[in-house]
Amino acid sequence: MASRAPVATGRLLLGVRKWYYNLCGFNKIGLMRDDTILEDSDVKEALRRIPETQYNDRMFRIKRALDLSMKQQILPKDQWTKYEEDERYLTPYLEEVVRERQEREEWMKR
Repeated sequence: MASRAPVATGRLLLGVRKWYYNLCGFNKIGLMRDDTILEDSDVKEALRRIPETQYNDRMFRIKRALDLSMKQQILPKDQWTKYEEDERYLTPYLEEVVRERQEREEWMKR
């Protein structure tokens, strides 16, 4: 009986994650999670490093979202970004940039 508890908990957490993902609303205008990250110097450097096709896809999603927001509309439900399809395309690059910046700051302290 104890071995079944983590499975049920895992399914429950997945359900809560999906519910919260849909509650946030950015998927209803076609955005992904990484599209909503506030652009600071680290994010700008990470954006500079991603492949051009990913950058162009990001710009398309953002422009479409701005247009929909201005018109106070959302996409048809079949075009919403689904939780399973949302990939973290920027996060690996961002983590690398932050790690490099922290390493540089440590080196400058010496």
